[in-house]
Parts: sequence; C-alpha cells; structure tokens
Amino acid sequence: MSHASYELKAEKRERVGKGSSRELRRNGRIPAVIYGDKKDPLSITLPYKDVTLKIHNGGFMTTIATIDVDGEKISVLPKSYQLDPVRDFTMHVDFLRVSANTQVTVAVPVHFINEEKCPGIKIGGVLNIVRHEVEFHCPANSIPEFIEADLEGFKIGEGIHISHIKLPKGVTPVITDRDFTIATIATPAGGVKEEEEVTTETEE
Repeated sequence: MSHASYELKAEKRERVGKGSSRELRRNGRIPAVIYGDKKDPLSITLPYKDVTLKIHNGGFMTTIATIDVDGEKISVLPKSYQLDPVRDFTMHVDFLRVSANTQVTVAVPVHFINEEKCPGIKIGGVLNIVRHEVEFHCPANSIPEFIEADLEGFKIGEGIHISHIKLPKGVTPVITDRDFTIATIATPAGGVKEEEEVTTETEE
C-alpha cells in the first residue's frame, strides 16, 4: 500500500552555519537534521540528487527512510523540507526518528473511485471535493499511501463523509469531533434533467 522504504547515505556535519550551508550546496549536498526519540538532534548532510529525486517521485512525507550515518542506521520520517522559493531547490530537510511504535500525524491524499457507478454524477452532478487530503494519526510503520472514497450509490445533494471511508487499522482522523465531509455530489450550475432542486451541505 505505501511506497517502498529507501536508504540514504549521510555524513555528520561538523560545521553548522550559513557559510557552511552554502559551501555544502555547492558540493552537491544539503543540510538536514534528525531529531526526536528523546535523543539530541543530529546534524547531517545528504546527497542533493537523491533527496530531490525522492521529493519529486511523490510519497516523500509518508515514507519511512533509513539514513545511514557513518554506519549507524536510523529510521526516520521526513517532517518538513524547505525549498528555495526562486529556484525550487531543496534547501534543508527535517527528519523525525521513528521506531515501530512511533505515532505520527500525516496528510494522506484521497483517491475517488467508482465515479461511473455514482447515480448523481451519471445524471450530470458534479463531484465537489472538499478535502483532497486528510490528516491522520497513525503508526509510523503503516502510513497509508492514500485513502479511497467510493462514490458508488451517491445521489445529488449527498455528501461523502469520513465515516464512509474504510480506514486501515490504527489509522484515525485528526478531526474527531464531527463526521466531516470529504466531497459532495453537487448540482451543476445549469441544473440537471428532471431532478428537483436539492440543497447541498457544504463545510468550511
């Protein structure tokens, strides 16, 4: 279900600071930090090419990686990365140390399936996506690559809520106080053939 884990070879950073970061980037490496798990943050450098490739291939923020720092293999999950706004260049990555029982919060994309079995869409309704991704708490070692929203049977005016989605074991939505909407089947601007006016419920 999730992207295959991968390994990156890192070097410890001796000097930290603006000047050394620039020098690193000239040498095809980027600075990164591994933190968490009640250990001191570890400053490292990674090959620019490898990291950029992973970011562009998708699933970067939801895939556990192994970072080999001078022979010590550390399991991590990318927490954030900075891009140079002008050149779309990866400037820095923060990694979180994870173990089998680490709980993480991640944004997971929603895939919509069975549009062709959706009565509302068949008569001209429009799929109005309220959330393209949903934030979940889940174990670091079983982050879903995506969740599936099944549109089969939904009519115009109906909403697909989080309760309609079958979630993998241990995966829980961050929002727990309501059954929030993922998408609605909306009436198109020009109305539909022989269909009464329906009010759709939208959610902020």
